[in-house]
Amino acid sequence: MKKSAFFPAARLVVFILAGVMVNSCATNPVTGKKELMLLSESQEIAMGAESDPGIVASFGLFQDDKLQAFINEKGQQMAKISHRPDLKYEFKILDSPVVNAFALPGGYVYFTRGILAYFNDEAQFAGVLGHETGHVTARHSARQYSKQLLAQGGLILGVVLSKEIAQYADAASQGLGLLFLKFSRDNESEADRLGVEYSTKVGYNAHEMADFFITLDRISGGPEGRIPTFMSTHPDPADRNVKVEELATQWQQQYPNSKNVGRDSYLRMIDGIIYGEDPKQGFVENDYFYHPELRFQFPVPTGWAVENTPQAVQMAPQDGKAALIMTLAQGASLQAAADAALKQYNMAVVSQQNTTVGNYPALAIVADIQPDQTQQQASTTAAQQVRALLYFIQYNNNIYQFMGLSYQTDFSSYEPRFLNTMKNFRELTDQEKINRQPDRIHIKSVAQTGTLEQALKAYGTTSDKLEELAILNGMQLNDQVTKGMLIKTLGK
Repeated sequence: MKKSAFFPAARLVVFILAGVMVNSCATNPVTGKKELMLLSESQEIAMGAESDPGIVASFGLFQDDKLQAFINEKGQQMAKISHRPDLKYEFKILDSPVVNAFALPGGYVYFTRGILAYFNDEAQFAGVLGHETGHVTARHSARQYSKQLLAQGGLILGVVLSKEIAQYADAASQGLGLLFLKFSRDNESEADRLGVEYSTKVGYNAHEMADFFITLDRISGGPEGRIPTFMSTHPDPADRNVKVEELATQWQQQYPNSKNVGRDSYLRMIDGIIYGEDPKQGFVENDYFYHPELRFQFPVPTGWAVENTPQAVQMAPQDGKAALIMTLAQGASLQAAADAALKQYNMAVVSQQNTTVGNYPALAIVADIQPDQTQQQASTTAAQQVRALLYFIQYNNNIYQFMGLSYQTDFSSYEPRFLNTMKNFRELTDQEKINRQPDRIHIKSVAQTGTLEQALKAYGTTSDKLEELAILNGMQLNDQVTKGMLIKTLGK
């Protein structure tokens, strides 16, 4: 959650592909073959345009003019030689530690700063850029979106919220189902082929793309963070890097001068990039959420998944039957903020009382969410009625809104966990947490020829970080490095 971007989530426009839509065939721009496609190109472009603001609002843009200019330059260069050069492509860096890259239908391509940290040269970046551009040009996202998204509820980390809960969770993630689409192996193979083709045509050595798949294999077992990792959204056959090697050899025969790697130039470009979580945006530690910039803290229910975005902090149990959302409220007073929320979610008040949380004025409300006519027709059981516990807390010239949601039948079991979080909201005064700095990648020159392990130790890398740094460098600890060679290290 970022101070500058902390505002209630705007609803994303989601295209509902109803049964009344007439099936149509379209020509695949890549294969030239006719295929069943429920979206026209104009709808596909509109889908991306409608979803892009939500992506940016949810994760924030990573502010690095040099990297952004590089990505846009290479992206536009690749777009021109792609199978759909007439699309208006946009290339953006998201401020997320998760190792991922993805594309929306219509030409929106995103890289997280997390994946940028793991590339070791321009050619690896170009290979993944070509792969994601390939998903756009072959219309994979549009095809999978129509098949998968409507069957999903809201998503918080690995938790799938029930539909009744998800539709009221003020969470942009419920509109970001595109990030969770998994492509078929055929789609992945086609995107790999296009990644090799496009990166080769713009002058890069596509063999580096194959090497990056090895890096992805090595990191795929780690924590995924709040959006899926590249490996979880891109199913990976065991022999994928071998096939990419073969494709790279074939394309280099057609473009023998496409051998650019750009190792040193890329490493110097990411020198100083944040690695992992940025504490100033908020972080969880020992079942507590801390926000150093906004100076507050509160407990998180034990075992619940937590998703921290610029808009909200969202928490949910693994069964998906409840959600707890903290965001900034609308309104100049506690009552005004409450009235706005009640109207927004069509809630009927069950009880309301003025109270305090710590030393701060607060308003506590229990309310039932009234389904609209369509929902009433679809919802016939009492178990589908949603109840909410809301707390509005006035703190440091802001009003913070907590909203706990569950079915009425489950409310009594979840209410104590909601209350524990809400009533224990308080000021953050721990200077260690307030002043905590992120890890950053620092590019260093090897002082003496030897192994990577020796070079890392020479720069003070501790034993518990050696393997992590080896993966980050795309090498093994016993690989030879030469004097003057650039490597990645970590520091503050």
